Amino acid sequence: MDLGRCYEHVTSFVMLYYLRRQKSRTRKMSARRRGYWTHPMLLKRPTEGFFALHYADLRRYPQNFFNFTRMTTPTFDYLLEKLHPRLDRMNTDMRRSVPPEERLLITLRFLASGVSSTSLSHFFLLGTSTISGIVLDTCEAIWEELRSSAMPVPDTSMWQEIANGFWKKTQFPNCVGALDGKSIRIQMPPGSGSQFHNYEKYFSLVLMAICDSNYRFVAVDIGANGSNADARVFSASQMGRRLLEGHFNLPSDKPLPGTEGPDMPHVLVADEAFGLSQHLLRPYGRHNLTTPKKNFNDRLSRARRLIECTFGILSSKWRIFHTTIQLSVENAQLAIQACCVLHNVIREKEGVSVEEEDEIDLPSVRFTGLRPNNSVFLMRDHFANFFMSPEGEVPWQYQHV
Repeated sequence: MDLGRCYEHVTSFVMLYYLRRQKSRTRKMSARRRGYWTHPMLLKRPTEGFFALHYADLRRYPQNFFNFTRMTTPTFDYLLEKLHPRLDRMNTDMRRSVPPEERLLITLRFLASGVSSTSLSHFFLLGTSTISGIVLDTCEAIWEELRSSAMPVPDTSMWQEIANGFWKKTQFPNCVGALDGKSIRIQMPPGSGSQFHNYEKYFSLVLMAICDSNYRFVAVDIGANGSNADARVFSASQMGRRLLEGHFNLPSDKPLPGTEGPDMPHVLVADEAFGLSQHLLRPYGRHNLTTPKKNFNDRLSRARRLIECTFGILSSKWRIFHTTIQLSVENAQLAIQACCVLHNVIREKEGVSVEEEDEIDLPSVRFTGLRPNNSVFLMRDHFANFFMSPEGEVPWQYQHV
């Protein structure tokens, strides 16, 4: 066979291949083609959708509104005022846009209930993809528009104010926050391998957070919890690196209250899952505890309890944390960030109820820290000895709090 005939056969084969491929694509596109521009059920939204029928009634009954959105009407109106420019959309000749009030209501219901976009689609009579887009856009707006006011980056004076609050509430000196990490269950990210697979054998993100004495988040960090993350998930996080490298803008060292020295650093308190470091205190081991060490563990637990309560309040209000979040990793991070900001906004506007403080149900994360040097052990011993002194005793009126 000469080269010309060979070239013709190859060309015919290539053309036949592409023709068959094009026909296959056409059949698939035809199969996926929607039967309606807008489904007849969704056309009833202006008159029969939940927003049209019940939004005004919800506002007339504060308790019902609170149960649906997990916040009071004034707090909802505050959020709407702040987010309105980001949520407002133009109407077109083809269709009317979803108003900002409905967008915010849909997102709050998604976070408060943990139900799927499909369920909300039947509820609000909007397409599933429309619901998903509204939730993600609104979560992004909440994080970007409210973060600077609800969760500002702490400066030295803010850290000092937090330390004053911990000393007044828990009698733990030089404490600038309580630290802990919780696993948030997510669906398996495609092609992720073991990056998000934790020691409990499910896929998750780690929500690392610091709180103040008023159950508000001071800083949050959301990252992967891979199979090898047990050893260094905190030190590898952005929050951990900033703390260990001294980029947290913490106040200068100062003596503990009522003493003349030596100067002690300002610290975060955490449980035994974290490693001991210059600015991070953890309890003594449970074996062979002396009285000063046992007293130190009790006092540290008193301060660390605040972050457990903060996580409990967060998860009891936003039920999305009780389910597997059916979003991509990036979108799940947005939803978690939005919940943390909303938590702070509600704490500021509505305060904390006593009942909320005992709700704790998020799984903790295991950590193993680096081996500290001797100076860090001596620093912890100094705190322990201070708690045994008259200056460090818990006043009698706080002993059973």
